[in-house]
Amino acid sequence: MDFNLSLRRAIKTGKVVLGQNSVEKIIAENKAELVIVANNAPAKVRTMLTAAENLSLYEFAGSSRQLGKECGRDHMISVLAIVDAGESDILSLKRA
Repeated sequence: MDFNLSLRRAIKTGKVVLGQNSVEKIIAENKAELVIVANNAPAKVRTMLTAAENLSLYEFAGSSRQLGKECGRDHMISVLAIVDAGESDILSLKRA
């Protein structure tokens, strides 16, 4: 699986929520299929993710700057949630 291609396809064809506040809300609503966190995410993001139960979590090997670029954005993204993968196979990371 090509992570970058799968992430971009999920953004284009599915529903992906970006940013700590939005992801926190989606987790509270139990709608997150998969949460992806950058390896340099702030401690308060990691604390929020640790407190969540039954959460599928994938640690992105790059920084929040790199994760932002993978999302086609020109800003840092420390965490995102896949709500609907659309035509992407990104949810296969849950089994990895």
